[in-house]
Amino acid sequence: MEKNVKNLQIALSAMVILAFLMMPLTLNGQGGKANFAGTWTLNADKSDMGGGPGGPPQGQPPQGQGQRMGGFGGGDFTATQDANLLSVTRTRTNQSGESVTTTSKYTLDGKESVNTTGRGESKSFATWTDDGKTLKIATSRTFDMGGETRTMASTEEWTLTDAKILTIKTIMSTPEGDRTSTRVYDKK
Repeated sequence: MEKNVKNLQIALSAMVILAFLMMPLTLNGQGGKANFAGTWTLNADKSDMGGGPGGPPQGQPPQGQGQRMGGFGGGDFTATQDANLLSVTRTRTNQSGESVTTTSKYTLDGKESVNTTGRGESKSFATWTDDGKTLKIATSRTFDMGGETRTMASTEEWTLTDAKILTIKTIMSTPEGDRTSTRVYDKK
């Protein structure tokens, strides 16, 4: 009888240890991949907005066309994430002073995601790095400008520096050449 109780205690201890080891995978639901869920505020002082062709100097928010179109990744946002979907919701003020909210959704399995706004559509492919710490989102946007259809390509790399700091490096192809920006966000 005493031997059975001891064996039961060992089995229960092993199950508790196994449960603790499995908990982060279960809570995250993504097998150790970074989770970008939360409300994020742009830290302009730590960001480099890409002072290249047509871009503002470091620490300055984007202006002009990029800002009107949501800054192509600039500004505060809220993200939700599950095992196969990242949703990014941004609210901005348009030229008329009205508040506009847009939500972009990206599948996290490498399949194409299509997002449509009043200015056109974008097609994206999101893939994880092998270590699951960085999410790469390659996007092609088609939009009308002055009666002309244009396509712009960009790549974003989302990386958590720690649980409360997100870095998004963006390389945008423009007619004037590639423009790189690095935006740093603080979690609220």
